[in-house]
Amino acid sequence: MDDDAQADLAERARKLFSGPVTFLKSAPALKFLPDPDVPEIAFAGRSNVGKSSLLNALVGRKAIARTSVTPGRTQELNFFDVGEPLRFRLVDMPGYGFAKAPPAVVEQWRRLVRDYLRGRVELKRTLVLIDSRHGVKPVDAEMMKMLDEAAVGYRLVLTKADKIKASELDAVHAATIAEARKHPAAFPVVHVTSSEKGLGIEELRAAVLGDSEL
Repeated sequence: MDDDAQADLAERARKLFSGPVTFLKSAPALKFLPDPDVPEIAFAGRSNVGKSSLLNALVGRKAIARTSVTPGRTQELNFFDVGEPLRFRLVDMPGYGFAKAPPAVVEQWRRLVRDYLRGRVELKRTLVLIDSRHGVKPVDAEMMKMLDEAAVGYRLVLTKADKIKASELDAVHAATIAEARKHPAAFPVVHVTSSEKGLGIEELRAAVLGDSEL
């Protein structure tokens, strides 16, 4: 994409996300999913990776997605409508990793996410969020493998980039790019973001809009 096209996409994304963005519903099981009538962009990440904060930053609202200091609070697929008329939906998936919940409940979440990823034709892209302070962990690689097997294209997004030194961030960024190259469904560009400082948010909005139009 040339510079003019990228600038146009960024401006369209800014206007879109400054308009109506509303919570639609939570789906604790596949039978509760909304009608498959518009594209969907899903957000995945370890518990407490900053998923809700990033969603809030993307849409420019303080609390459209609930944030919590308790890992594992998001237990369902949460859907948000973007645009009026409706353009696409954002999907906040349950956090994975060290969720503080009984094993049976964690397995139920895992099955819900896996079945959604494998069977949702409207899913255009998944964003896999990685904490900049920790880099790609085994549970992240497990999610990436699941997406590879489901043939769902995904972007890796580093969160909380303001929480570490620039030199450390550069190293984590390089290591994450190297990891992405090992996965057939991973997008080659790794996004670096900070919800608190607004770093990378404009670029990620443009990427989300572009992916929704695929």
